[in-house]
Amino acid sequence: MTDIANAIAALGDGPLCEESLRRHVFPLFSRVLARHEIYLANHSLGRPLDQTAADVASGLDAWYGRMDDAWEDWMEAFELFRRMTARLVGARPDCIVPKASAGQGLRTVLNSFHYPPRVVTTRAEFDSLDVILKQYQVKRRAEVVWVDTDDEGLIDPHKLVEALELGVDLLVVSQAFFSTGQLLPRLADVIAAAHHYGAFVFLDCYHSYGVVPLDVMELGVDFAVAGSYKYLRGGPGACWLYLAPWVIDSGFTTLDTGWFAKKSPFSYQRPDPPVFAEGGDAFLESTFAVLPWLQARAGLELTTEIGVGRLREYSLQQKRMMAKYLADHALHCVGMGEEFGAFLRLPHPEAVAMAARLKAHGVNVDARSNGVRICPDLLNTEAEMAQAASQIAELWHAR
Repeated sequence: MTDIANAIAALGDGPLCEESLRRHVFPLFSRVLARHEIYLANHSLGRPLDQTAADVASGLDAWYGRMDDAWEDWMEAFELFRRMTARLVGARPDCIVPKASAGQGLRTVLNSFHYPPRVVTTRAEFDSLDVILKQYQVKRRAEVVWVDTDDEGLIDPHKLVEALELGVDLLVVSQAFFSTGQLLPRLADVIAAAHHYGAFVFLDCYHSYGVVPLDVMELGVDFAVAGSYKYLRGGPGACWLYLAPWVIDSGFTTLDTGWFAKKSPFSYQRPDPPVFAEGGDAFLESTFAVLPWLQARAGLELTTEIGVGRLREYSLQQKRMMAKYLADHALHCVGMGEEFGAFLRLPHPEAVAMAARLKAHGVNVDARSNGVRICPDLLNTEAEMAQAASQIAELWHAR
């Protein structure tokens, strides 16, 4: 067993608790925990394990020691990333296509249509998808119908379904919205409605992946994207596109392709038209970066060993605790309940400036849409949350 597996086995099978985490899991993060700050931006860039440095070094060692034969090691890391990801989201490994970004996954799907597709999406999608959809609209490569948020920045699933009734090829929507943390209500019903009206469903799971349970097969989505940047602690570049088995089996192809998508790419045969690989390999592109699959490995192992369900329960417990400490200082946040993802939001008219002030005082948070986002995770102690709430209140009430 690895050090990570041994540490998680020592936790036992019950609910997570701070005492046990401090004893068994905190030592896996000695480098990042040496920083002198209270880190509450876990919903943004996740904190890496010590093992991550060794995993990345192994990829470099293969390059130094084996030169072009290092591709054997790199492809092994690639396939392991695919298998571990598939296990977390309830997918077949061959249905997971490693990508550099969520946006790359969206372009793969948009560029599969033989005509400008009609897309329904929301004004609450993250920039990585929002910018692409707007540019496709400008270039007349897609007709986009935008569903607005309500006065609180939330999405009403009924409005999504109403937009679908007008005729649509693709629904692009998040499981959890980045600005508010809202989990899309009645997600399964929305997916069923989209299929009823003949649309494919593209689900952005980036802001819930690793902290909210996800089973793509059970949901019945056609496509999904996410990455290891946040709750999977794998840094930038380690993303993936999921294609449902029925999509792959339908003969689906895309303009977003490259020589790694060919059947037997290292044979260097050049048929015209191209002959693509089987399964998800047909949706690879040209030569890709290899280190992201290694930098994501430790976080994937940790999350898999603990289990997303246990992480979710602990996250909800921590949100309630953080919200209580804030309320003790007359600060009332949004996002504490199960209908939200992993972070809390404190509305503030100058949220970006407030987040910067807090960071300067040792409390690392961030801001979106007039709200400061606060996200404890399994590395945050109750004492840290109490101290952070006190520091937040001091600056908040001094404005």
